[in-house]
Amino acid sequence: MKKLLITSLLLGAALLPMLQGCLPLVAAGAAGGALATMDRRSLGIQTEDESIEWKAAARVNEKSGDNSHTNFTSYNRKVLVTGEVPTEDMKATIERIVAGIPQVEGVYNELVVGPVTSYSTRSKDSYITTRVKGRFVDSGNFNAVHVKVVTEAGVVYLLGLVTQREADSAIQVARTTSDVKKVVNLLEIIPDAKAKELELTMPKASPQEPKPAANGG
Repeated sequence: MKKLLITSLLLGAALLPMLQGCLPLVAAGAAGGALATMDRRSLGIQTEDESIEWKAAARVNEKSGDNSHTNFTSYNRKVLVTGEVPTEDMKATIERIVAGIPQVEGVYNELVVGPVTSYSTRSKDSYITTRVKGRFVDSGNFNAVHVKVVTEAGVVYLLGLVTQREADSAIQVARTTSDVKKVVNLLEIIPDAKAKELELTMPKASPQEPKPAANGG
């Protein structure tokens, strides 16, 4: 039952950006709230990470043109920058912009200098991410919520706060997933004792009564 719940939450979170309208917003709140309570980051850091991503996208979009494609993933105040840019100067400029955002403690600049990827390539990347997350759950070796997966042009990036055992398992699963060209390990290793401590201090999700749907959703 627990495995089914985690699978549903992970797959739902992966599909949310592809959905539109009022109902997805309700689903986003439900899935996001449930996942947040299982995250090893504090709620404060989770909020900061979301803010960092928005600020990075807004600031970089002012500088980059249509011939650039950039994605920003912040985890525990460290930002992974992926995508394609036309020049090395633009790549360096984007890194400086992201590093200058308050609360950012590190930048993984994985931008590629070259042409922007196609829509079909990005769709395939989304599918790879979903498949890797699903295989995490199927493996049963660790809580899949603790590992964030980002895929860019077939390259899978792994972020999270995990034990060495969890990291080894996650890397192995990602490497053996079809269509994955390469796995980049950006996982932060924590001692087993620290992992148990974080599990004990996680806020417990409490069931909530469904709210009436607003008109016009």
